[in-house]
Amino acid sequence: MVENVNASLSDDLSLALELADAADAISLARFRSADLDISTKPDRTHVTDADLAVERRLRDILSAQRPEDGILGEEFGTQGSTRRQWIIDPIDGTANFLRGVPNWATLIALAVDGEPVVGVASAPAFGKRWWAAEGTGAWLAENGSEPRRLRVSSVASLDDASVSFQSIAQWDEAGYLDSLIDLSRTVWRDRAYGDMWSYGLLAEGLIDVVAEFDVKEYDIAPFAVIIAEAGGTFSAIDGSSSIAERSSLATNGALHAAVVSRIAHSHS
Repeated sequence: MVENVNASLSDDLSLALELADAADAISLARFRSADLDISTKPDRTHVTDADLAVERRLRDILSAQRPEDGILGEEFGTQGSTRRQWIIDPIDGTANFLRGVPNWATLIALAVDGEPVVGVASAPAFGKRWWAAEGTGAWLAENGSEPRRLRVSSVASLDDASVSFQSIAQWDEAGYLDSLIDLSRTVWRDRAYGDMWSYGLLAEGLIDVVAEFDVKEYDIAPFAVIIAEAGGTFSAIDGSSSIAERSSLATNGALHAAVVSRIAHSHS
């Protein structure tokens, strides 16, 4: 699975895949469980016992195997170094998870000086796992099949593009509703596939643009490297490259400048 990885990242990718295995064992056992414990955080989002158990387990593994590295996790915050930092979303799509919808995943990334260099998104309810390491391509394994290398689409015109926008409310709250409407009128097809699945579809070449707001580093970090290694482009809505900008725009690369320009024009 990791034979072709750059030697400097091989061990890190192997560890990230090991973390994903550990996460899947916990999360899938709790999915659609009748006794799932659900509580509400101060920001009014939900958290389940599975979110907490997954992040605790991954932190334990990292503390044992990478004690010098830092960790940023959704549920328990930041600890240690930010030079080499593991970024974890134990269950991306908690609202889906607690409703029994299979569109959720554990997201794991390693960032060096703020730039993701390894990324894994593991969606056991879908039977799918996407991963990448810098310079070595993006990969997908599903339902026990051999991994296959991913490539984004070659769609070159917005008229032919399929876009996933996450949610109307999200764009409205960010003050970009007019941009969303304009974009939907420009492209061939718009859908809100939602959460991690949109990025997976993009990396597989099945859709062409993903854009969303109100995202944290742990929501998007693995996809910054997965999309890039699949031949696409990943940025904030305005085209800036930081994963800390609280928005994301991922495309097949050929459409990136046109989408940035279209959104900026209709937002002004």
